[in-house]
Amino acid sequence: MPTPSLITISLTAASAGAQLVVLLRWLHRRMRDDEVNRQFIRDIAHHHLPHIYEALHKIAAKQGILLSLPPSVHFMDFEEPDRGKPH
Repeated sequence: MPTPSLITISLTAASAGAQLVVLLRWLHRRMRDDEVNRQFIRDIAHHHLPHIYEALHKIAAKQGILLSLPPSVHFMDFEEPDRGKPH
């Protein structure tokens, strides 16, 4: 049974190393994108939705339409130690 040459072992190790680097870069980018999306949605809900609902109520009032109160926004952050408490 022939033994694998040093070149074969080196190429295999280099290939596995390159695949590991690509995996780690993809994983980091994926986690960063999720964090950006989470912050974007939180910002929209906390800062922009109240203004949108206020404008909607003003438009409806001008047209004589009575709207119910806007829903309150509650976030549950599962990464905090006080898990499960609405923010």
